[in-house]
Amino acid sequence: MLELRSLTAGYDRRAPVLRDVSLSVAPGEAVGLLGPSGCGKSTLARVAALLHRPDAGTVAVDGEEVRGWRHRAPRRLRTAIGVVFQQPRQSADPRLRLYDLIAEPLRATGRRAEAADRLAALAPAVGLTADLLARRPHEVSDGQLQRACLARALALRPRYLVCDEMTAMLDASTTAALVAAVEDYRRETGAGLLAVGHDRVLLERWCDRTVDWAGSPA
Repeated sequence: MLELRSLTAGYDRRAPVLRDVSLSVAPGEAVGLLGPSGCGKSTLARVAALLHRPDAGTVAVDGEEVRGWRHRAPRRLRTAIGVVFQQPRQSADPRLRLYDLIAEPLRATGRRAEAADRLAALAPAVGLTADLLARRPHEVSDGQLQRACLARALALRPRYLVCDEMTAMLDASTTAALVAAVEDYRRETGAGLLAVGHDRVLLERWCDRTVDWAGSPA
């Protein structure tokens, strides 16, 4: 289980974005976190993905409390969580071809030899063709680049996936394709999902339960 307990977090200790927030995602469960822009959803997503240290509270992954953050987190915990952000162009190295972008986590964790086989499985799963994989970010659309970012998040076979407004900038057909790819992965692996967004209809159709940020997450 991915557990966030009594979190206080932000970017200025004098004015935290989150105060005493708790949330849990069980293996195989899809949890939607619904709320308006600016309410702190993305900060919570970054804490859940081990990318931002909270000021107070704890995060635990399958019973193990997280002690380090970003690259200081143990690899077994870092690789247990995949994350997809709202704006793919801000999270993609513009110098890399999409093939190399997707393979980046494998190479960073010493699993370069797995890249070809993993790409062969991931590319069709997210709807990327060979010609698109050879292009760089400026040569593809936002939707195509977000497909690559989703594939990158799945490259290490995470046990939990955090999607922070993953489809907010995309058209309906691309949104449907990416949600389907996530669900195929979850059916295959039993992974848990935290889907963050402001589209109530999408989250309620996609997720097993939806937490309204105006309420009390639990």
